[in-house]
Amino acid sequence: MIFLRIFYESLIFAFSSLLRNKLRTILSLLGITVGIFCIISIMSLIDSVKQSVISSLESLGGDVVFIQKFPWTFEQGQEYPWWKYVNRPNTSLIEFKKLEENCTLAEKIAYEADVSMSVSYLENKIEETSIGFISHDYNVLQNLNVEKGRYFSQMESNYGHNVALIGNMVAVDLFKKESPLEKYIKIGNKKVLIIGVLEKVGQSMTSNYDHLILLPLNYGKTIFNVEKCNPTILVSVKKGYSIENLSEELTVLMRGLRRLSPYDEDNFALNKASMIMKSMESIFQMLNVVGIFVGGFAMLVGGFGIANIMFVSVKERTKQIGIQKAIGAKSYIILFQFLSESVILCLIGGIVGLILVSILMHISTLFLPFKFSLSFFNIIIGIVVSVAIGLISGFAPARKAAKLNPIDAINYI
Repeated sequence: MIFLRIFYESLIFAFSSLLRNKLRTILSLLGITVGIFCIISIMSLIDSVKQSVISSLESLGGDVVFIQKFPWTFEQGQEYPWWKYVNRPNTSLIEFKKLEENCTLAEKIAYEADVSMSVSYLENKIEETSIGFISHDYNVLQNLNVEKGRYFSQMESNYGHNVALIGNMVAVDLFKKESPLEKYIKIGNKKVLIIGVLEKVGQSMTSNYDHLILLPLNYGKTIFNVEKCNPTILVSVKKGYSIENLSEELTVLMRGLRRLSPYDEDNFALNKASMIMKSMESIFQMLNVVGIFVGGFAMLVGGFGIANIMFVSVKERTKQIGIQKAIGAKSYIILFQFLSESVILCLIGGIVGLILVSILMHISTLFLPFKFSLSFFNIIIGIVVSVAIGLISGFAPARKAAKLNPIDAINYI
């Protein structure tokens, strides 16, 4: 009870002191506010970008291997040898069929190829739209959701009917407020029937289904050489097996299909979502270091400001400290009073900084095509850092006040 009473009186003492010197308090708060704002805003930005990357990679499928000619990543510090990869053969339809027949660890296998072409409906036209030619199981591997209409039937995929799925923004650009279902659009000089509109997903770093048109692979084969249209074979792993097990089997099968000797280097790439995340980790770590450095410098300046203000406060209240000690106040009570004032000052500054970060994140989310968020963890970090700076900055002045001799303090001029 005594400790609680001391704690309560110390808080009242600290608040009354801060309210008596409003201008000085506000100026002292600025350094801590700026420091917390810098640290937490950078951390929140990094967390938001990281979450966006993770969401994008999840849309690719964590259990899917993409067989392509170009690898997604390369060794850090080395130049990307594109000249070597560009001469690799594209993944072929024969390889796709052979993998379907022989890959024992595959749950589903799909083939995808894409081109860019102009599309039109009556007077409305979109230049250079992404057109994807996909085999039937593609929607399973990439978690496509059809908002209106339906996906390709097995017959439409097998016989290559001229039907299409369009992205949400393609529907808006071509049809405005009109329903696109059961209407024909022109892709180049070919007419295709719209049977479905994909659910709006927004733009990500890995895909942009809102601006995409999907056609059956077997229809694409009638108008293009799809093997030259940036082809990819997608393979998902069976339950009970790891993606590494699948990659090993695919490596053996692909080397066999391409008749590579044991001494030949792979002329294909097995890409996985985890590869991108692994390569991005070092970037996130570097950004965290930069954020801590910038915010830490601002906090250092703010901490010196708090310490300076607290020394001034001790000097102004020397007589008061002497009277407190003369009537029996212990040194630890004086120490606690000044530490409380320093911590409260920093805590208020930190809370103001967090409020500013929250406002900034909300405004940024409204005007930018990206979702920013202030996590609970970052809020706790901001509060803990504020309290720590208050304790560190206020300790020396508080210790000086606690050690004052009561007689000397009362006689201080």
